[in-house]
Amino acid sequence: MLEIDGSYGEGGGQLVRTAVALSAVTGREIRVTKIRKNRQNPGLKQQHLKALETAARICKARVSGLFPGSTELSFAPVEIKGGKYDINIGTAGSITLFLQCLMPALPFAKEKVELTIRGGTDVAWAPTMDYLQQVTFKALEQLGYAGKVVLKEHGYYPKGGGRVSASFEPCRLQGFHFLKEEDEIRGISHASNLPAHVPLRQAEAARIRLQEAGYPSQIETKSFEAFSTGSGITLWAGFLGGSALGERGLPAEKVGKHAAEEIISEMSAGSSVDIHLADQLIPYMALAGNSSYTVRELSLHTATNIWITEQFLDVKFKIEEKKGLFEVSVN
Repeated sequence: MLEIDGSYGEGGGQLVRTAVALSAVTGREIRVTKIRKNRQNPGLKQQHLKALETAARICKARVSGLFPGSTELSFAPVEIKGGKYDINIGTAGSITLFLQCLMPALPFAKEKVELTIRGGTDVAWAPTMDYLQQVTFKALEQLGYAGKVVLKEHGYYPKGGGRVSASFEPCRLQGFHFLKEEDEIRGISHASNLPAHVPLRQAEAARIRLQEAGYPSQIETKSFEAFSTGSGITLWAGFLGGSALGERGLPAEKVGKHAAEEIISEMSAGSSVDIHLADQLIPYMALAGNSSYTVRELSLHTATNIWITEQFLDVKFKIEEKKGLFEVSVN
């Protein structure tokens, strides 16, 4: 059994998600202790539990410690099977973080995996669903990943109610060296149960700020009615992204400008991937081999994901500083 200190590095839910996914791939039984030890509310939360329960179903795992607030988890996988699964995370638990627990394992499933997931698509401290579609999946395709997600309905904090369908085919991952792409910035600005001018103002503020920085853009807007109320904007270009969510009392112009500032910081750095994609790619690159990227900053999330990935796989990541960027590579 592989013993894992869940408080290592960033010490959050990501470490547990990556550990469970790689446990499923390698067949290694794990015990994770001190889960989210340094958080204000330590232990597993509802969204973690749903992801872990689903992972256990998909790979027929024996599992213990699945309850709210649990700081210790045991997970013993058998095999990764296919099939159809319907999951309701509850309230606005992040669908993108839920998928992070499953996606690295699904190329190794016996057959196709199809998921219908309900929860939050646009919530704080998680990638937006638009980012997952336009940035993460575009990058994974370069590694030979065979999967897709379809956004059926947005779900915002606190009510959630978002709906996503996803499908994944067994596939063989292949190495890829990510290079900076010169794509035009594109984006989508959206709002639910709010005046139609809200997404327009978000988009226009983003467009103006991007133009000031020398970046032309095309930003789609959409306004609709849904179960939950909220707004957001996601921008992308190549393997770089930026996003922001609306809040009560926060002007739409500030939301749009924040998303623009985020992607400007990535574009101006000259890196091939952004700081968020950098940590997401680590387990896939390790499984594929012979891959690399450059990033403007080596985040604690990325360092933690490298550490936990190296616990499972016979790989060693190399990190070099070159011309103000960090090059992360694996053979």
